[in-house]
Amino acid sequence: MTFPRFRRFAALLSLLAAGTLALALPAIALAQDKPRVIRISYSGAGTGGRPLTGGTIISTAHQQGALEKEFAKDGIKIQWTFNPGAGPATNEQLANGLADFAHHGDLPIIIGRSTGLRTRILFSYTRFGSSYITGPIDSPAKSLEDLKGKRLAVFKGTASQLALGRILKKHGLTERDFKTVSMDGDTLRAAIATKDVDGGFIAPFDLQARGVGKVIYETGPDPELTSQGVFWVSEEFERKYPDIVQRVVTTLIRVAAWSSDEKNRDAQYKLWANSGTSYYEYQKTYADVPLKWRLSPLLDEYFVDNLKKSIQQAREFKLIRRDVDLNGWLAPQYLNTALKELKLEGYWPEFNAAGKPKLAQK
Repeated sequence: MTFPRFRRFAALLSLLAAGTLALALPAIALAQDKPRVIRISYSGAGTGGRPLTGGTIISTAHQQGALEKEFAKDGIKIQWTFNPGAGPATNEQLANGLADFAHHGDLPIIIGRSTGLRTRILFSYTRFGSSYITGPIDSPAKSLEDLKGKRLAVFKGTASQLALGRILKKHGLTERDFKTVSMDGDTLRAAIATKDVDGGFIAPFDLQARGVGKVIYETGPDPELTSQGVFWVSEEFERKYPDIVQRVVTTLIRVAAWSSDEKNRDAQYKLWANSGTSYYEYQKTYADVPLKWRLSPLLDEYFVDNLKKSIQQAREFKLIRRDVDLNGWLAPQYLNTALKELKLEGYWPEFNAAGKPKLAQK
């Protein structure tokens, strides 16, 4: 007599359990709509490979812990990887599915795109920097032409190689006119000090201060010769977590505004000097143009035109084998949203294709 009642009770419990599970499923799905960790690859490392750097708004954000603070309430960890192998090493990480975001100079991001790596450019982080060819202190060379046939070092596969190619082209030269070798920054500084190379693509100021290096050639902040850097997200991460992408961009643009404020120059140089590169070197290399010009995140007319030119030159200098199409590569909507939310529209001046500001700087 009791069995039918028991069966009805058991059926009711099953229905309640099924309903509870159904209600729980959206919550489970929602919990999976955020990553456990955000992996950021940095195309460079401090002196001796130390895991912090200087010279960019990304390194400022790292040292200030900006992203860590933003995502702490979500339990999302920020994992930084600093690559002494620079841009090529970051490309390798992306190819192996080990990077969600990264910063790149123009050449390595172009090389990656040309080989099928899928990224979305979120914003820029540097432009209008001067370039230098530095030699040993007692070098008799006074021009690029004086180095023909001699040992010239550059970190191949990085933005430095493309910038060097532009400079050499301007003077009717190519890498084949020199005994060109590849060296990272630490190795190149040591090679100049020991006179194992005759010149190298690197800033001179630390070497000058130590009495072991001298400037052989410098460009000044020439918009025709300058490199520019980008911050990107992998297409896979963006597809899964567009809201997280927006929060990352907004956080970094807030840091960019702080970094671009002239009153913060001194504090920022001190932060960057933790990388092992001296305060003095940053002071000298960032003295040429206003911070709002040098650290602009804008994907403006100048940025797009310069990126197109970089692609053409990378092909011309035989640094890539296939053309790269800009269609679908730029994702300016995240930057535009951040600028609006932070009330920073107009904070950085826009530049035309020739590298001239469109309006007077605020």
